[in-house]
Amino acid sequence: MSKLPEVTLRRGEQDRIVAGHPWIYQSSIQKVETAADGDIVLVKDFRGKQLGVGFYNSKSRIAVRVLSPEPVEINQAFFERRILAALEVRRRRLPEATSFRVVNAESDFLSGLIVDKYEDVLVVQTSSLGMDRRKTEIVEVLKNIFSPRAIIERNESASRKFEGLADSNGPLAGELPGRFPIKLNGLSFEVDVLDGHKTGLYLDQQVNYELVGRLAQGANVLDCFSFLGGFALHCARAGAANVYGLDQSEEAVKAAGVNAAANGLADRCSFATANVFDWLKERSHTGPHEKLIPPYDLIILDPPSFTRTREAVPNALRGYKEIHVRAFKLLKPGGMLATFCCSHHVDATTFRDVILSAAYDTRSLLRQTAIFSQSPDHPIIPMIPETEYLKGFLFEKVA
Repeated sequence: MSKLPEVTLRRGEQDRIVAGHPWIYQSSIQKVETAADGDIVLVKDFRGKQLGVGFYNSKSRIAVRVLSPEPVEINQAFFERRILAALEVRRRRLPEATSFRVVNAESDFLSGLIVDKYEDVLVVQTSSLGMDRRKTEIVEVLKNIFSPRAIIERNESASRKFEGLADSNGPLAGELPGRFPIKLNGLSFEVDVLDGHKTGLYLDQQVNYELVGRLAQGANVLDCFSFLGGFALHCARAGAANVYGLDQSEEAVKAAGVNAAANGLADRCSFATANVFDWLKERSHTGPHEKLIPPYDLIILDPPSFTRTREAVPNALRGYKEIHVRAFKLLKPGGMLATFCCSHHVDATTFRDVILSAAYDTRSLLRQTAIFSQSPDHPIIPMIPETEYLKGFLFEKVA
């Protein structure tokens, strides 16, 4: 391997990297030997001890993304080893799945790379300059491993702007597939990997869809923020008496209806376009001398992230509390609430405290019966807290 430009860290900044976190911030760097943006650099601590190799970008707040603690060559063979290792994790943890996340960036020690598999179509996201410049090698590896019908680039995340990268969407190999059906836990979902939300479907909820669905037999279910009907269809298949899904996206509501019909569940599953906050407020409101009779046995709250920054957390917590107050008013005694938060900036303890505060305000006595996390194709590396973002709880409303 040829000599690499060197990046030297300040005293005391090496501990996090030695522990396994791949991000080196500009403020942690003491000295940079001549290196161009996108180059592979050799990282050393203040004493000159080697810490690893990674991508360098002077324009990003994350100046170096470490790829390996060893000074290995970052080439096509390297990507093949890492992607095969990631795939083996999925084969062990989700052996029946045909659609799943193959590579989850830092979780699979490939910072800046996400690869999702939807049957025989792959969707690639590159959120760092170094990774973006190596798309050719990555695509070749994916073709060799999966022989996909198409590989689609879906690069429109805000993080690319911080790396000096423009948006870029379209086919990297094969032809653009348009809408097509995939299987998730035995149910059929039609996805749009180029224009749909995220890369097409919430793959991180794959396991939770089934877990929550098992609670729905004979139940009257309300699925808030229903998107393509992931929770709703699993509940209907499990024997729910009725499932009502809400989403503010007309396109998502229409697609959810198509998915319900494709699975023969349209007789028990219906969807409506609505602002969930307004809908819950309207249905839970009572006059001075009115008494609300809660109609639902199971309520699911799976909203999009309410905050992308730490500064916006207080407003997000107010939003989370409001929807839980409304949900508890509509939940029957003995009913179940499955609730989720996908913001990295709101930890599980804080999220749980907000739920309990809403329960207190509505005089709801709760029994916690389960804790949810992201599906195993989105692995959590404890030394990289950014890899853990999805948290959820299951509560029974005792009274």
